[in-house]
Amino acid sequence: MLRLIAKSLATGVTLLTLALPARAFETTAGAAWVYDMTTDTVLMEKEAQTPLPPASMSKLMTLNMLFEALRDGRVTLDTRFAVSTRAKSMGGSTMFLNETDRPTVEELIQGIIVLSGNDACVVVAEGLAGTEDNFARLMNERAKALGLENSTFANASGWPNPGQRMSMEDLGKLAVRFVSEFPEYYGYFGQNEFPYDNRAPQNRFNRNPLLKLGIGADGLKTGHTQEAGHGLVGSAMQGTRRIVFVISGLASEADRSQESQRIVNWAFRQFAEKTIAESGHEFARAQVWMGNETEVGLVAGEDVTVLLPGSQLEGLEAEVVYTGPFEAPITQGDTLAELVITRGDLPEARVPLVADRSVARGGFGPRLRTAFMVLKDKLEGQTGLSVSN
Repeated sequence: MLRLIAKSLATGVTLLTLALPARAFETTAGAAWVYDMTTDTVLMEKEAQTPLPPASMSKLMTLNMLFEALRDGRVTLDTRFAVSTRAKSMGGSTMFLNETDRPTVEELIQGIIVLSGNDACVVVAEGLAGTEDNFARLMNERAKALGLENSTFANASGWPNPGQRMSMEDLGKLAVRFVSEFPEYYGYFGQNEFPYDNRAPQNRFNRNPLLKLGIGADGLKTGHTQEAGHGLVGSAMQGTRRIVFVISGLASEADRSQESQRIVNWAFRQFAEKTIAESGHEFARAQVWMGNETEVGLVAGEDVTVLLPGSQLEGLEAEVVYTGPFEAPITQGDTLAELVITRGDLPEARVPLVADRSVARGGFGPRLRTAFMVLKDKLEGQTGLSVSN
């Protein structure tokens, strides 16, 4: 329950109670970002904005470009792409494509996600942009437009290159984008195997270690190079909550698997959603000028649900922030203020507060009263004397 003690301010109302510490989590990853997508809460950051070698995790950007082409109608799942000699010559993880193949877009999606095919990435790049260099340029332009501020691309596959860098936060943003913007294609990330044309049967399995553990994991992409270490962009859903996380810099596949499981368990076990106020709950009242009423209630437009440390659900610090008084007319439901909730080490939660009623513009009497109040405030501010009415 949210206990409130109100203190009036010239530009808002402060609501105070006991603050909560958050349960700290120490990760062995070199860099990490953990995000509760359901409540828009960053649970943990470690070097999250630092541009780092992303290895195959940067294939997510290639997939984003391909999903956007599907959405725009430039290609379909049945569109076939040619395989160049350059694509065939790619080392590392591949689909084992050759120049006589004409894989479909759907096969290439699975080849990139499940098999981590470097050759498939080059095929997509050349199919969409003519050359991989042109595709990398388009990736950089699109990354800026999407707000991926700490990412640069030199190729489509994540092959080691000084110009190939992504931050953990940017990788996480892409993961969130797949869930929210491309639900029709997101299921491919949870696919356990893809035996393309029965080539190299031992290479048909998804490298994501979480998919078979029964913990709600359904994506997204692993990565590994000597420079980057072992990394994973992961997502899992339990109940109504979905988390997205990114880790990098682990020493081995086993370390990556163990740390990924630790993070998922921590994120779901140490935090819980808590409804602290129902829709329509009044948090404060604000003064109205020029209206047929002198006050308006600031209420929650919907139930206020926030993520809190699971063992500490009773204490909160919150503040209602607005710039007032408000000038009439005001329409019921207008957003007038924010409820800013502090949760210890977690980021602030911000909830819009709306007008509980409509306030029409008043006649001569209310306007005269407002003019007097403005003059009164000005005189008291200049002279320090109290002006009575």
